[in-house]
Amino acid sequence: MTARPFHLGWFLQGSSVQAWGEPWTGNIGREWMYPSLFIDMAQALERACFDYILVEDSSYVGEAYGGSREIYLKHGLSVPRQDPAIVSTLLFAATKHIGVATTLATFTHHPYLLARMMATLDQVSGGRAAWNMVTGSSDMAARNYGLDGLPEHDLRYDMADEYMACANALWDSWEPGALVADRESGVLVDHTKVRSVDFKGQWYSSRGPLNSGPCIQGRPVIAQAGGSARGRQFAATHGETIVANPKGIEAMKAYRNDIRARAAAMGRNPDDIKVLFLVNPIIGESAQHAEERRLQRLANADAKIAQRLAHFSKVTNIDFASFDLDKPIEEGLRTNGHQQNLDTLKKMGAGGKTLRQAFTDYSGTGLSVDLCGTVETIAARMDEVMQEVGGDGFLFSMGDVSRRVVAEVADGLIPALQARGLTRTGYTHATLRENLREF
Repeated sequence: MTARPFHLGWFLQGSSVQAWGEPWTGNIGREWMYPSLFIDMAQALERACFDYILVEDSSYVGEAYGGSREIYLKHGLSVPRQDPAIVSTLLFAATKHIGVATTLATFTHHPYLLARMMATLDQVSGGRAAWNMVTGSSDMAARNYGLDGLPEHDLRYDMADEYMACANALWDSWEPGALVADRESGVLVDHTKVRSVDFKGQWYSSRGPLNSGPCIQGRPVIAQAGGSARGRQFAATHGETIVANPKGIEAMKAYRNDIRARAAAMGRNPDDIKVLFLVNPIIGESAQHAEERRLQRLANADAKIAQRLAHFSKVTNIDFASFDLDKPIEEGLRTNGHQQNLDTLKKMGAGGKTLRQAFTDYSGTGLSVDLCGTVETIAARMDEVMQEVGGDGFLFSMGDVSRRVVAEVADGLIPALQARGLTRTGYTHATLRENLREF
């Protein structure tokens, strides 16, 4: 049977100090301001024919853990962190084919500003831009922008539906064929094909049209991550590539089927939505070497449980410093932040496991599915998983990035996948959307 190819993406955990204090990171503590690491990564992943890099972001310094910024600043937990749109521009300049998904939040940018920025990124990249659309998860971040806090979780998605309607109207304010550039007639733009949108909603409004001109792709590709029921509905409505992290093959299959069913119910073609599942493979020279690395990862997770819990506190807005690590997770724990992360931790703690046990399991997991072994065994397992799930690909979330980590994937694992006919060996199309829809 001919293998069905699948897509590849890389989830970059912010443009920040990567792998601070870890082996194989060089002088990152002093050189993090310069983009050379990320440019090297983008070029390596382009050689490996990845579909895109997603540049994750948050725009505040954490202080949820113990009510202090100390642990976040001391250990470089998502700080310092640079603006993702600027870094994305540099990645586009250094590459020719790979897409870049830039994370921008609805509460940090007015729809007009965002639509203009994304149109510009799509233009300068030749049609390779994606917007990772997020609604935010932290009241502390909201306060940085003069807000009292974020709206309730589901209301944020209601507002985001209107935000998308406004942004789409702005991108559509330039009709196809508006750019004429006819020297004989002296007409650059056909004014009859550029219109104001006069969008007026409950939360957002904009007159338009965009003054940046049209996106090369018409609109940027929309990336999204919806874990809750409301989040899934939003992702199925607007998303074209979705970050997903259900645990285990059955959960992965159920998630993808749910997204596709929701999309079909709204008249969308489910094949236009690519669900990419987060993975963090442990690659070894041999099965024994890979197992040794897996055990070391678990040991590191246990030794750094405070840092890991601090990061988890940041994304859930729950102060885990106040919890007893050797008692079961409190029942009824709720968050207005990342609900899927908390739900996963609670499932890990089922059966009376202590918080320490549950979080060690959470930190040591291979995310959606465990991948541990040689490049050949991991490639075979990825093939099996995709056949069982049905598609559409994997999003590598390797934690902190070093050139060694990138090389193990791009120069080690990907050639094994390509040899099996599982991933692309070249880019067929010029734009990100066309490459995503190729298979």
